[in-house]
Amino acid sequence: MTSSFDLVSQLTPGLADSAEAWTFIRGFAAHWVTPLAENGGCDEAELASAETRLGLTMPAALREGYRLIGRRPDLTSNHDHLLSPTQLYIDDRGEALVFRHENQGAASWGVLLADLDKADPPVVMKSDLADKAAEHWEGWMDRCSLAWVEIVMSESLHEPEELSDFLPDLDEPLDSRFALLPCPSYPGGSTEWGRWFAGPDVILREEGGECLSVRARTQEVLNQIRDALPGGWVNDYR
Repeated sequence: MTSSFDLVSQLTPGLADSAEAWTFIRGFAAHWVTPLAENGGCDEAELASAETRLGLTMPAALREGYRLIGRRPDLTSNHDHLLSPTQLYIDDRGEALVFRHENQGAASWGVLLADLDKADPPVVMKSDLADKAAEHWEGWMDRCSLAWVEIVMSESLHEPEELSDFLPDLDEPLDSRFALLPCPSYPGGSTEWGRWFAGPDVILREEGGECLSVRARTQEVLNQIRDALPGGWVNDYR
């Protein structure tokens, strides 16, 4: 059955402000994963305890994201890891409140302490380098609410395995086949690094024009994508 949740039309307002971002996440979860429930978010006591422990006040958009989906690892932690309120910490240089880790510890995401007074502050990212002196926080998303949208969409690409796949050797352009989504750019300022596309019951993310992650709503649709874009699909066991 075709989804009634149109990514192209729903995502555009979802990028406009934080209220629309939460609306988008609710709709996306309902149509692509499972609907949000009351027990899917962190409660006020958890967040207040984290703030007391850290001696700070979390930005409204960061707090609202946790209240909405902080207990939904299927939306936030299939690949990379959203830290629980008890795991939140300030980095060792005292520059940022860290709330997310890359799955192998290669990067961290956070909000600069200098931006904690903003309702919807930028989110920054820092790569884990052998030369620790060379590490620094760089811009990732202009607003925290955008980061929550990005997290939910990115994590949907990895589970369930039977509806997800990865093509490491993309040889064909996607522009003529699928609708380009108006997602914000990644570090470096180029949307070419990580472009999002959508088609009937499928989401695709092209990375660097070289590889492709796909999440479909049915195995039939996923197999159609595999057949249309032949190559070394990682999860194709047919």
